[in-house]
Amino acid sequence: MSPAIRSISPRYVRLSGEIADQAILDNLRSAFPQAVVSHAYASTEAGVAFEVRDGLAGFPVEFVERARDGVEMKVLQDSLRIRSPRAASRYLVTDAPLSDQDGFVDTGDMVELRADRYLFAGRRGGIINIGGLKVHPEEVEAVINRHPRVRMSLVRSKRSPITGSVVIADVVLKDAVLKSSADAAMNELGRVKGDILKLCRDALPRHKVPAAISFVAALAISETGKLVRRHG
Repeated sequence: MSPAIRSISPRYVRLSGEIADQAILDNLRSAFPQAVVSHAYASTEAGVAFEVRDGLAGFPVEFVERARDGVEMKVLQDSLRIRSPRAASRYLVTDAPLSDQDGFVDTGDMVELRADRYLFAGRRGGIINIGGLKVHPEEVEAVINRHPRVRMSLVRSKRSPITGSVVIADVVLKDAVLKSSADAAMNELGRVKGDILKLCRDALPRHKVPAAISFVAALAISETGKLVRRHG
């Protein structure tokens, strides 16, 4: 996002915090072809659980099948759960226990098993309900972010009198649209929007495809560097 990125040549790049989708990992590989690109998964309550270095989103199923560095994981009701010696014991304010009777912390991150790999679908609390069907915003964002013109996106809900909610997306482009004329800019945005919608229709069920796409200059980011998610 900054021209200064061309002046550095790291041998190791690690993502932490936000779940890394494939588009982010591919862009990092393109920007730093000589570097080992990894992403680490951690939660506030359970600490760092694992690091993935194969350049692919998600994590191998073997991470769940056997303990690694003292960390055990399991998937229950599609939610990733972690037992770790680094896990916190309780919240100070409520004094409520963080883990279940077996010592596993429910992270609230939902995963889906595809072939031999678990992929993150999104946060349990962020699910959008479309006429009784579930949509994880992060899953839709991962598809939108594959488009070569897209820098980042934010998927959210908008109220609908028919289905209760519909999916809409705010998209930030990597480069500015044509400025030769208003008509040229509108035509280009229309083409990009059509391409993004086709990408979504080809990869997602109908109820997950955005009903509307808006192009914005920037997305709101919290102090911790996470996207600010608001649903209407």
